[in-house]
Amino acid sequence: MRCVPASPSVLVLLCAGSVLFIADVTLPMKITSSGPQTLQLAQGEQKTLGCTYTPGPEDVGELDIEWTLVSPDTTQKDKVLLSYSGGQKYVHGDPELMTGVDFAVSDPSLGDASLSIAELTASHTGTYQCKVKKAPGLDMLKVTLQILERPSVPKCWMEGDGGVGTSLMLRCRSDEGSTPLQYLWKRETGGPIPPTVTQDPFLGELLISNHSTDLMGIYACEASNAVGKEFCRINLQAFSPPNRAGVIVGIVCGCLLLIIIIIIILLLLFFRCRQQRRRYEKEFSNEIREDVPAPESRPTSRVSSRHSRQAYNQINQTDHLHHTETSSMGYDGTLPRYDDKYGYIV
Repeated sequence: MRCVPASPSVLVLLCAGSVLFIADVTLPMKITSSGPQTLQLAQGEQKTLGCTYTPGPEDVGELDIEWTLVSPDTTQKDKVLLSYSGGQKYVHGDPELMTGVDFAVSDPSLGDASLSIAELTASHTGTYQCKVKKAPGLDMLKVTLQILERPSVPKCWMEGDGGVGTSLMLRCRSDEGSTPLQYLWKRETGGPIPPTVTQDPFLGELLISNHSTDLMGIYACEASNAVGKEFCRINLQAFSPPNRAGVIVGIVCGCLLLIIIIIIILLLLFFRCRQQRRRYEKEFSNEIREDVPAPESRPTSRVSSRHSRQAYNQINQTDHLHHTETSSMGYDGTLPRYDDKYGYIV
């Protein structure tokens, strides 16, 4: 089969038909804003969600602009936040959510229907849809916001004594901030961190298994997430560890001295208690002696004592006579006498 070249007249007819076809095609409403469909933003920031548009030549109907918060549940209705219709602006969202939320320009009919949020909070997280309609043209744009919390200024500290030859751990932790948080240790003075030192980017730990003077310097920890980063620093020193033998001897001597002091205190308490007990027993025995009454004399004793006195008197008279006789005879003997204390003759 042979191909017959087209004549010049046929080419002219084809070009004219193409021009007529293009002239019949009209451009519809078009939203011209571009950018990422998902944005991760920090709390407290100001953000403008772009929604610029260009209507088509045949879009002659009434302009209708609508911003809605798309429900994650497909069975629920979307929430209308802000709209513009008939030259008027209307606010539909909750007052708490709509604080600081408005059109970016005073007249959105001039081709800019962007939404401005003065201060982002966690409640602004969600998918926003901009819909611009001017009959018969219609176009839509969706933007998803993820509002995250910046990491707080982390705390840096060291676990270990920092002695040469010992192991130690540098730790870094932010108390606030949206996850996932990552930590990165850097050495600001003394050169880079050697490969023998390991770190955990999720726990913020820097492990030094064999500390030396070569590892001295200022270390900085960076805590970061998708919306921000913060730093803390620590000055790492190295010194010779104390003499362990001397420390052990000191501990042993201290324990012995403490034991001796305790024993002395116990002995003093024992002797003091013993003296107090003896003093108490002595005072108690004296009180018993003072309280005991003297024994009463028996009647028979009085009678016997009376008889003893009478007998004594008789004996005394006899002795006196006998003494007189013996005196006359030259004898001077000692006679027995009655003792009132004992109650008999002595």
